[in-house]
Amino acid sequence: MKVIVFVRATASSEAGLMPSEELITAMMEYNQQLIDAGIMLGGDGFHPSNKGARVVFSGKNRSVKHGPFPTNEVISGYWLWQVKSMEEAIEWVKRCPNPMPEDSEIEIRPIFTAEDFGDAMTPELREREDQMRAQVPEPDRWEKKPARTFAGISRTYSFSKRDTIPQQWIDFSPYLGKVPGQIGKDSYGICTFANIDSFDYATAVEVDGKHDLPPGFTRLELAPQHYAVFIHPGHISTIADTIGAIWQKWLPASGLQAANAPSYERYTEEYNPQTGLGGTEIWIPIQN
Repeated sequence: MKVIVFVRATASSEAGLMPSEELITAMMEYNQQLIDAGIMLGGDGFHPSNKGARVVFSGKNRSVKHGPFPTNEVISGYWLWQVKSMEEAIEWVKRCPNPMPEDSEIEIRPIFTAEDFGDAMTPELREREDQMRAQVPEPDRWEKKPARTFAGISRTYSFSKRDTIPQQWIDFSPYLGKVPGQIGKDSYGICTFANIDSFDYATAVEVDGKHDLPPGFTRLELAPQHYAVFIHPGHISTIADTIGAIWQKWLPASGLQAANAPSYERYTEEYNPQTGLGGTEIWIPIQN
């Protein structure tokens, strides 16, 4: 589940009092723990409300109120987290350094999913939402992975020929579940050696690295790495659009830098090759 975690404003934050070096250091260490645990999706702090404004709706009329606003109505910052439960979120908040010099409060609110809207979210509306999410993607979680070994079939493509990749998956599919030393049931599409003209693409599974491989197979060694993980919500035929939006929109806007490491698609047991739906993730390597 996703939750948004609000840091409620205090007299100090509304007065524009900046945190000390000690608090900044403690908060950075805490944020790193959240990232390493794969929980933190985003977060930021806010200027005091005297620099903000509110738009008031009354029927068809709109009016504007300028800050400052009452301190008990204001938040001074937030995190966006992916957690297993509200209880897990509460435990993580308890570990947070006090974000203010005085007593303060942090509020946790679950975020709605499409399922929460019941029948009002028709299949047509759900498809439309998936399309919009693919246009402006956000990470669903962060992961820190140790060194791993993969094995599979690797081929080189120009970007104009990437629509032929499905044939590579057809050629690889007889090996799924049968590769010597295979770990788990997930399969991967790993992109390496990308440049403006071409890239290498491996259809692969994770292996223990202790067994001989079938003829024509390539072994890939991935170093320890942090990843931003995106769930591809739509049909597999549109995954290139989601990948393009991640690299062209999300990454430049995020202020982060991609690491010089392979990116990959992960297909979990929930992926249905007959329908082309479900269980599809895109993993982007991020510099620490």
